[in-house]
Amino acid sequence: MRGIPPGIRRYLGTEATPIDDVRPTLWNTSAPASPDQVVLLEQYKIYVEMADRVSARRSLTNTFFLTLNTAVFAVIGTFWRGLPANASWLLVFPLLAVLIQCGAWFFLIRTYRQLNSAKYAVIGAMEERLPASPYWSAEWKALGEGKDNAKYWPLTHLEQWIPSLFAAAYVGSFIAAMVVGPGT
Repeated sequence: MRGIPPGIRRYLGTEATPIDDVRPTLWNTSAPASPDQVVLLEQYKIYVEMADRVSARRSLTNTFFLTLNTAVFAVIGTFWRGLPANASWLLVFPLLAVLIQCGAWFFLIRTYRQLNSAKYAVIGAMEERLPASPYWSAEWKALGEGKDNAKYWPLTHLEQWIPSLFAAAYVGSFIAAMVVGPGT
């Protein structure tokens, strides 16, 4: 990686978090031992599973929209050559449809991000009452709390770019179609 600026090299690197950075924040020394601990642990397991299911739904949503957008590009590519030369304006209607769809996709990802943010905050609060805090105090701190992109770049931040990129590609294609026209 010689010749690459240090900031980019650090970002592209695969430097692991040292275990000594995690160890001091993993265990809760003030977690009270009580008979409710078993109940809390069961609630915690259920809640972590719910957060995981939200992430799985987000992934399915992304798969659906990626498939839909790929199909849209395939259909446009297939039928583009058969359009009459003066029919480019007809693309306004599908353009509006796909832009609305990209907007819906963007806001669904945003909603999933907000929902999971709240769920993980609750998980962190629950971990304060458990003997260990693997997510909130250890893992999240080891990842730089999402503030250091060299350690962790939250997936939903990246995911939100994808609908925007598709929307830009649709607008660019529409502009090209208006300038060049079909069948050329």
